Amino acid sequence: MVKEYLTVSEVSGPLLVVNGVTGVGYEELVEVELASGETRPGKVLEVSDKAALVQLFGRSTGVSAFSTKVRFLGRGLRLALSQDVLGRVFDGLGRVHDGGPDVVPEEFRDINGRPINPCARDYPSEFIETGISSIDGLNTLVRGQKLPIFSGAGLPHGRLAAQIARQARVPGQERDFAVVFAAMGITFEEADFFIGDLRAAGALERAVLFINLASDPAIERIAAPRVALTAAEYLAFERGMHVLVILSDMTSYCEALREVSASRKEIPGRRGYPGYLYTDLSTLYERAGRITGREGSITQIPILTMPDDDKTHPVPDLTGYITEGQIILQRDLHRRGIYPPVAVLPSLSRLRDKGIGPRKTRADHPNLANQLFAAYALGKEAEELALILGESALSDLDRIYLRFTQAFEGRFLSQGEDENRSIGETLDIGWELLRPIPEEELRRLSPEEIEKYLRGAQEEEEGG
Repeated sequence: MVKEYLTVSEVSGPLLVVNGVTGVGYEELVEVELASGETRPGKVLEVSDKAALVQLFGRSTGVSAFSTKVRFLGRGLRLALSQDVLGRVFDGLGRVHDGGPDVVPEEFRDINGRPINPCARDYPSEFIETGISSIDGLNTLVRGQKLPIFSGAGLPHGRLAAQIARQARVPGQERDFAVVFAAMGITFEEADFFIGDLRAAGALERAVLFINLASDPAIERIAAPRVALTAAEYLAFERGMHVLVILSDMTSYCEALREVSASRKEIPGRRGYPGYLYTDLSTLYERAGRITGREGSITQIPILTMPDDDKTHPVPDLTGYITEGQIILQRDLHRRGIYPPVAVLPSLSRLRDKGIGPRKTRADHPNLANQLFAAYALGKEAEELALILGESALSDLDRIYLRFTQAFEGRFLSQGEDENRSIGETLDIGWELLRPIPEEELRRLSPEEIEKYLRGAQEEEEGG
């Protein structure tokens, strides 16, 4: 039931205080009508027995406490949903943004969905191929997982996100795979890049884009990931699709949350962020996963920039507690021209071992990944020693590991922005890089794997 009031008592920026309201709910959608007849949307941020606090989705220019009408619509913000959302571009509130016709809805859903019930969750266990060796080979993404990318200002996380959106697939189930991409607080140029990149690669038809620009209101930025996840839930659990949700940039989202919290004069927590930041982030991240008895799934890759490359900043710190690992981009690798600049040693995918191995990727994958990690760690130690003492002070074995590290970063980590490597190609490169290392050092590999992938491959090359 629509209720209309002419009792605005205070206007402070995008916030309105409406007195004497009854029967109004939290997050309820509001329509504000100015004296000129223009209407602007908003929502209820706070409600008491005497008044309601309303935030506008946009500017407050022209809003007057004496002539403004406020209508409470009796429902929250809803998204129109059907299969036709695929291939479309929307704004942060779910409105059509590509110049095409409105979506003919099969249903409307409130964007404030609920996290998946832990008792209904099915364990993630299937490999998602991104075509990027540093992820597929060492920090594997598993269907239903939440795996964030921690980046820094100026690092190519936007390019990496676009590459993952283009290339990601569940092997053998490409037809049922979709990407939902929510970009928050980006510039017009960045938005144009994402849309153009997916369109040029022919991947837009299986993607849904929600674009929130830096010039858009903060309240819209808070709605954008919820709108995107609502679309993902429909495609996954109603249409049986495997949906990859990319959220970029979660730091922009948290900054908007802090701005709204300050407007409400809430008591700030760490670095000015609201004390409920952890809870708020969990309501987004925990909407990913698989549900027992349902075909579809939602896999999440939140991307966030760390201010001053600080992993202890509240946003990456709290994100790490909720999600199942992290992929960290390193500035030093980027300076040396390595793309993508993934720092594999501090990166981690906690569900990696559940999604690799026989009948998933390849039987040698788990042991090979462990051996590559170990060899790279020893090589980085040798690299540090060479910086202090000089390379002449290294032992013969240290030099072997040092050369392995250089080759590993140049051939395994580094790849083209349009280079889509299969998991087989990634693993084969790993085996090739291990050949110069003495066999007695390869303690994480079985004798059978060494015989098949090292000696066998070498004999084939010599015979050829």
